[in-house]
Amino acid sequence: MEPFRVDVPDEVLNDLHARLKLTRWADDFANEGWQYGTNTAYLKELVAYWIDGYDWRRHERAINAYPQFRTEIDDVPIHFIHVRGKGPNPKPLILSHGWPWTLWEYHKVIGPLSDPGAHGGDPADAFDVVVPSLPGYGFSTPLRKTGVNFWRTSGLWVKLMERLDYPRFAAHGADWGALVTADLGHRYPERMMGVHFPGMLPLDLFSGGIPAPEDYDADEAPMAARLQNFFATESAYSALQSTKPQTIAAALNDSPVGLASWILEKQRSWSDCHGDVETRFSKDDLLTTIMIYWVTQSYGTSARYYYEAAHNPWTPVHDRMPVVEAPVGISVLPEEICSAPRRWAQRYYNLKQWRHHASGGHFAAWEEPQAIITDVRDFLRTLS
Repeated sequence: MEPFRVDVPDEVLNDLHARLKLTRWADDFANEGWQYGTNTAYLKELVAYWIDGYDWRRHERAINAYPQFRTEIDDVPIHFIHVRGKGPNPKPLILSHGWPWTLWEYHKVIGPLSDPGAHGGDPADAFDVVVPSLPGYGFSTPLRKTGVNFWRTSGLWVKLMERLDYPRFAAHGADWGALVTADLGHRYPERMMGVHFPGMLPLDLFSGGIPAPEDYDADEAPMAARLQNFFATESAYSALQSTKPQTIAAALNDSPVGLASWILEKQRSWSDCHGDVETRFSKDDLLTTIMIYWVTQSYGTSARYYYEAAHNPWTPVHDRMPVVEAPVGISVLPEEICSAPRRWAQRYYNLKQWRHHASGGHFAAWEEPQAIITDVRDFLRTLS
């Protein structure tokens, strides 16, 4: 395990700017509502700012303000932030991101969770916060091993936390991170203080496991409609990345504007932004996520995470109900695309906390950081 700092060479940034200035723009028309995909007028505006206004070095310094490390576990490189809690007895907490996220999407919650006293909270709620990059994402690269998916990642996280001297710990995750976290609660319940997530995905999602229509009550009908709409209109990326990820990797590893378009469209579509992505993500926010993928050339291996889940299906270690036996807390956000009905959750999880929120979408810790901070604190306060 070695200390790590982000230090992107100048030549990488110079090459990026040259590519941006040489962009050959696709023709776009009748696409004001993004119904055909990323709106080119907005993309041009974002790229103009990328060239003339965005300061990577400032964001690099912000990332490096957190203690970072790199290690290798089972031939898989792992990069992570590790912030010790400031309180009488901090609990260890690992936060897992998804796609197209990076570990940076958690930076709004790291300080309040690790040092609540400095953010208006009770030091007794402090956590030792560990935020890894998923294998093949960001600085957890280069990944040269096949078969690394969400349920194998949960085993890597157990080994990582053991190396950090945390035999028992709590976990939170979203998107892929929610599946990693749920699998921790299924496969390693004795190690888990509790698991928490804002999106509910059955662990056998890639082999057909989704809640049945009769599980939704009248109040949950919008939840079912969102899920149906997602599979009908928003899931083509998943089909591609689950089958031929290397095909699109060749394009997006070579074109920063192509990469930006691919990621940006998801951040707009999946957030609770009502069509205006900058109500949730500033241009700097959007570009920092894109930059982490670009400077690490990690889009291809991040996309393979889908392939490895689809081609190495999750298998349970027991057939009991609930499937996830560790204590579970769930935050329900109105525009989360991966929500499930409460009656299903009560069967599937050892459900201890269920909280509804008035706003927020798929990027919960970014969009509604205070909601996640409060829910995680309250959930884990009573668990040992």
